[in-house]
Amino acid sequence: MRLDLLLARAAQRLLDAGSPSARLDAEVLMCHVLEVDRTWLYTWGDREAEGDAEARFEALVAEREAGRPVAHLTGEREFWGLRLATSPTTLIPRPDTETLVEAALAVAGESGRLLDLGTGTGAVALAFASERPGWAVTGVDLRPEAVTLATGNAERLGITNVRFLVSDWFTALDEEGGAARFALIVSNPPYVADDDPHLARGDVRFEPRSALVAADDGLADLRHLVVAARVYLASDGWLMLEHGAGQGAAVREALAAAGYRDVSSRRDLGGHERISLGRR
Repeated sequence: MRLDLLLARAAQRLLDAGSPSARLDAEVLMCHVLEVDRTWLYTWGDREAEGDAEARFEALVAEREAGRPVAHLTGEREFWGLRLATSPTTLIPRPDTETLVEAALAVAGESGRLLDLGTGTGAVALAFASERPGWAVTGVDLRPEAVTLATGNAERLGITNVRFLVSDWFTALDEEGGAARFALIVSNPPYVADDDPHLARGDVRFEPRSALVAADDGLADLRHLVVAARVYLASDGWLMLEHGAGQGAAVREALAAAGYRDVSSRRDLGGHERISLGRR
């Protein structure tokens, strides 16, 4: 069957299954099968599928139809223009988190030290490091498999000014002597309440719950980091935290109560408060 007809059929199936980006999902899956980019697909869509391409594409569409994330089916996701390997053991990088990278870059000079807490795929650390080669970037994660994944992403991308460590928040830094001082500490920590209905919908059903859910209506880890990060920040250093769309006021309040100054929030692509920050 022609590629464009296969795509149209797959997009309709995914739309009927409730995918909010059915056509894009179908295109990404076909590009993965054919090992081409979307420009090639638009140019040569009237070609016939060759070999077992149709069967492999249909198999992936069926898995997406059942709810599995595209990033898990292809094993990768683009973030900040970087193609990152993904895994069911980490969160899938999302466009809204690019707001955290933008906020960090806005205050970063040509050199300094940045710490990314709960790095997952390494998305935030690698995006920042790619833009600021004069910075020394450290990413930490509790899960060894995440650190292995992030390290592999750095190696494939040729980004050399970043390292990744297994750490329960700051513990690895303490083991190194505890003298680390960072001009920037950033994090996309767990911030979803345990009873949030979104946990039963979409891609998050297939992501590690430990990377999503926090106690105290999703605020426990955010509040912990607000207090704990002060010890590791340099004078005038910034703490920047991603949080839920309705949590900005609570995070700003925690930052102010802990003595941070210049406290404010940044909005994501959808206009929701997504990042809150303060300076030590």
